[in-house]
Amino acid sequence: MSSPPSSSCAAPLSSSLRTQLFNPFPNRLISSARFYQHRSSKCEMSRRAFALKGGIVASGVSVMGSSLITEPAQGVERLEFKPDGYNFWTWRGHRIHYVVQGEGFPIVLIHGFGASAFHWRYNIPELAKKYKVYAIDLLGFGWSDKALIEYDAMVWRDQVVDFLKEIVKEPAVVVGNSLGGFTALVAAAGLPEQVVGVALLNSAGQFGNANSESNESEETLLQKAIVKPLKEIFQRIVLGFLFWQAKQPARIESVLKSVYINSSNVDDYLVESITRPAADPNAGEVYYRLMTRFMLNQSKYTLDGVLSELSCPLLLLWGDLDPWVGPAKANRIKEFYPKTSLVNLKAGHCPHDEVPELANKALLDWLSGLKLEASPQSL
Repeated sequence: MSSPPSSSCAAPLSSSLRTQLFNPFPNRLISSARFYQHRSSKCEMSRRAFALKGGIVASGVSVMGSSLITEPAQGVERLEFKPDGYNFWTWRGHRIHYVVQGEGFPIVLIHGFGASAFHWRYNIPELAKKYKVYAIDLLGFGWSDKALIEYDAMVWRDQVVDFLKEIVKEPAVVVGNSLGGFTALVAAAGLPEQVVGVALLNSAGQFGNANSESNESEETLLQKAIVKPLKEIFQRIVLGFLFWQAKQPARIESVLKSVYINSSNVDDYLVESITRPAADPNAGEVYYRLMTRFMLNQSKYTLDGVLSELSCPLLLLWGDLDPWVGPAKANRIKEFYPKTSLVNLKAGHCPHDEVPELANKALLDWLSGLKLEASPQSL
């Protein structure tokens, strides 16, 4: 594997730039000019590209008055990597990949932006000893189809809701990391009769701003005929280059190591689980659509709006050392939603993969307190 980039390429981004780039639900659009303004070097571009694509996007949160769990991961059983995937389900004409193992009450795992079901490699085998565990690839990611559609947070909500109805077919707990966390929340809010609990690991999403005002205005003829097409051409050129850089194994390894406090689990398995889906012929176009039509226009979906519709118990498993987001959001979620339990982990953005034995234990302890009973079809 190629050596990591020089220290100049690995220099940390400013907090303001991290907020703009690593938050999949920003308060306002980021124009192509503003996008270009921060593109001070190729090194910075490539890191930013992977960060947006590479599975590890969230909005920050923090917790106060809690002790950190600190021990590193050791000797955890790992899911076998299958280049052709495990199981497939057809949803709205698209092939959706998922893993299923174990027997008992159903647990559904949802990965983050750019990742896949294989990101739960250290969690599936352990959880499957007591539960029936599903891990699904969201449309456009992993081994699921790279569909050329207009992506929206509600597309993944509908996908998970239909997966629960058609494949799981009984009450379940949903668990999500980063973008998958927000997807778990909106799915739970949309299917309260079937989702009996939600667990979030460094979830994406942000609280709404009551003082914000819409800047939307009717497009002029000049904007429609000239400005908008030129902006799209510029975005395609820049994002095409960023995508090419983002899918290089050495770049992926470097960025993963920047968000895993203990990088011992950043290995060939993890890197390949990200690079292989990026080789799909449609992957570049999906990346472009996600960047221009989803990532930069999601202010209408807020955590407070979704939490207001939630009714089931909520667990926050938070990597307090996440270098991309702070831990303040977890505390705010806990304050906003009374049915919240909080566990702090001394880890980065992906605690389930960085300290899996600790994340597994915390999740199993919480699940045991829910007194879940599996239906006969799960046994």
